[in-house]
Amino acid sequence: MNDTPAAIAPLLARLCGGEVTAEDYVGYFRNEFGEELVFAQRRGEKTARLWHSDADWQMFRVGDHSIRVDGPMDGVITVDGLIINRAEATWLSSCLAVSRHLRSGRGRATPG
Repeated sequence: MNDTPAAIAPLLARLCGGEVTAEDYVGYFRNEFGEELVFAQRRGEKTARLWHSDADWQMFRVGDHSIRVDGPMDGVITVDGLIINRAEATWLSSCLAVSRHLRSGRGRATPG
């Protein structure tokens, strides 16, 4: 392992047009339709940032309870008003879970 910052952060920043740095926990997902999603969680912020190519790279703020299933019959999954599919919701849920310790009010990660 080396101390070189991850090269993926600037690539994801260019892709979504958002502020993504090597200090963020980042995630990338491409669904079966070729649509791309970028997730970034900065230490100490209460919410993470989510960009979706199908929403013209608009940024959405997401947190631990952001994923919603609207209506028991239709099962439409949304996050901050954005409709997402089951695979995207599963990926986003994983991103939120592994970055939970970075959100404000959570325990601190120890240096590695």
